[in-house]
Amino acid sequence: MVAVLVGFGGSVAIVLAGADALGATAAEKATWISVLCLSMLVTSGYLSMRHRLPIITAWSTPGAALLAGTAGVGMGEATGAFLLAGALLVLTGLIPALERLIARIPGEVASAMLAGVLFAFVADAFRAVAGAEALVLPLLALFFVVRLWSPIWAVIAVLVAGVALAMGLGLATPDWQGGFAEFAPIRPIFEPGTLLGVGLPLYLVTMASQNLPGFAVLRSAGYPVPGRSILTVTGLASVASAVFGAHSTNLAAITASICTGEDVHPDPAKRWLTGPVYALGYGAIALVAMSLVLLFASFPPALIAVVAGTALLAPFTGSLSAALGSGHHLTPAIVTFVVTASGLSLAGIGAAFWGLAAGLALVALDSWKSR
Repeated sequence: MVAVLVGFGGSVAIVLAGADALGATAAEKATWISVLCLSMLVTSGYLSMRHRLPIITAWSTPGAALLAGTAGVGMGEATGAFLLAGALLVLTGLIPALERLIARIPGEVASAMLAGVLFAFVADAFRAVAGAEALVLPLLALFFVVRLWSPIWAVIAVLVAGVALAMGLGLATPDWQGGFAEFAPIRPIFEPGTLLGVGLPLYLVTMASQNLPGFAVLRSAGYPVPGRSILTVTGLASVASAVFGAHSTNLAAITASICTGEDVHPDPAKRWLTGPVYALGYGAIALVAMSLVLLFASFPPALIAVVAGTALLAPFTGSLSAALGSGHHLTPAIVTFVVTASGLSLAGIGAAFWGLAAGLALVALDSWKSR
């Protein structure tokens, strides 16, 4: 239940920001959240029981951040991109050579692309101070104090305190409405620029920042990694959820570490039982998705910016450190970060693709020169 609270509460604002950028209606956002929660229910429950391992799935938070920085893309085009990303995940599970190919992308370049995607969110948390000082400054102070003891719970503290403070200041008037959202399929539009600019980067950031670190969490806890099974199941779930306008399902990383340690159970062979409980937690959240969407819709934009920015500060720090810390591929990493963060759009293709392309081109040039 702690993993559910941290995973959902710490990143739902980012998913909703991505949905807003795509012009999703309230019903479409509620469906998006509901379908993702049901995907967590099915994939975490199945994989953990099938393999008797604490396999925890999540939605792609970096992928949602990528969507939030997208402009000029509607839900139809995004659905086509989601289907492509899900299909690529399935192919990665079925074709081991594809997984090895993704793993060959220099980690510095992949991390720089992710850092470029996340930069705007972190910056927006501080830009939100102007005009909303009474709301934002106390929340930022709370975050930096609580993170001295627990970076994970610092985000939850900001969310809870932010809701209370916004209501206290008269800035939010939530409207509650229970029950499932009305699930209506969205007709996908396969627009080449969106497929390259959104679908391919969504797949790459999901693999590089979610699945591969998730594999590492399982290995560090002493568990075998059924990689092909995980990628195939989460890929199929991503394809199924994409039909309803929801983005990727993948292996969890941070929340997975909560469910694999000694605090779960002294016997590692019994820690897999966290999977079904985690799955039921997300099933319960799916029941109130419409209420949650309406609640977040009532928040002032400054609160959403602070919650999203503080939630992504740690991933941004980690990705930027990984991009620049090793000293390898330094210039390609910097160029990748700058191009991605710039928001550059050419030929209808977004900045994440161009940032990755620029970085890989410079890596190739450096490799050619070294020969």
